Amino acid sequence: MSSTTRLPPGRKLDRSRDAAILDATLSLLAELGYEATTVDAVAARAGTVRATVYRRWPTKIALAIAAVAHLGSVDAGSAVLPDTGNLRDDLLATIVPMSAEEQQLRIDVMSTLADAGRTEPELAALTAGAGLEPWVEVSRSLLRRAVARGEYPSGDIETLATVIPTMCLYRIAVQHEPITKAFAIRLIDDIVLPALRGRS
Repeated sequence: MSSTTRLPPGRKLDRSRDAAILDATLSLLAELGYEATTVDAVAARAGTVRATVYRRWPTKIALAIAAVAHLGSVDAGSAVLPDTGNLRDDLLATIVPMSAEEQQLRIDVMSTLADAGRTEPELAALTAGAGLEPWVEVSRSLLRRAVARGEYPSGDIETLATVIPTMCLYRIAVQHEPITKAFAIRLIDDIVLPALRGRS
């Protein structure tokens, strides 16, 4: 099956299998690592055929990027954008409770992709960006709202919006540690809020 398989003209792609395929990709990346994860294995785990996978993602790198983006979107979507009236509580409310198993899946997936990125830099950069962007958007929205209501002076919102997601990714992929509430509180209280106030 060619990796550039195309649907017949006029036929709309059925997206109902996407989540199952991406979840299968994540579980195999966590179990086997990037190199040992194949499209055939993903298709078998998802209960479909390789052609169904290739119609959506023409390469294994594209599939891995989509799987990480899916994971980030699911996690960020679980944190309904809060509006407590102050930024600190809003940021704390976005912390998504996870079981040890859920945390370990994220550690294993991002760690194996970071390792693979040593020989495929594009893979590391693109998967990291895909996983970060949903959380950056959450942070960006909360920061902008806090500034708009006069809670903090205007500042470099775009840079600050990346701080918490990037530090969380580093903790998972490099340090192989789970994201705890205590860790998130330190980021909020010691880095983000002081930066917004304009002091170190």
